[in-house]
Amino acid sequence: MQRLLIATHNRHKIEEIRSILGPGILVVGANSLGIALEPEETGATFAENARIKALAWRRWLVESSSQTQSLDAVLADDSGLEVDALEGAPGVFSARFAAAPGHRGNSADAENNAKLLRLMADIPDGRRTARFRCVLSLLPVQIAGIESGLGQVFEGSCEGRIAREPVGDGGFGYDPLFIPEGFERSLATLGQEVKNRLSHRAMALRRLRQFLNQ
Repeated sequence: MQRLLIATHNRHKIEEIRSILGPGILVVGANSLGIALEPEETGATFAENARIKALAWRRWLVESSSQTQSLDAVLADDSGLEVDALEGAPGVFSARFAAAPGHRGNSADAENNAKLLRLMADIPDGRRTARFRCVLSLLPVQIAGIESGLGQVFEGSCEGRIAREPVGDGGFGYDPLFIPEGFERSLATLGQEVKNRLSHRAMALRRLRQFLNQ
């Protein structure tokens, strides 16, 4: 059985990852190990930020040698929303879109959604296209050199459009505002089963699962 440490404190992400990867892959949430780690995401792309997080959490594991024998790899993701009318924003700043400049912490989902709606207020329906994008970085724990860049990258995206008001209380982040391509309702209303089939993270995780099961 593959044993993965998920490099996030976000319980929604951990639950989603566990559900999509399914049996045969043990998903360990960071909170269960008491890791208070928040690496600064200074990358210009999702791939760079995912790698920054994976390296930081693997470094913690290697330096905390008692944990390295019980885990095979660290899995970090960076994901967000790209809106065409906003030239790809919020992009890598999706989780902290509404935060003040220089603020390191994430913004509340409601604040991020409210800012997005303000910026999109005058954008006509035909120009409200957007996509969720996810990049996963998988780094093995047992590897020579803490800073080694060896590992695997898996990507996924989900096309859609931005609604004019939030609808639904399922999911998290921008889900209440995002209407996936081929649907007329927001991702927050479609239920976990549908989301796990079509989301950006689901697509990347299926590619990861296929790799792990080789």
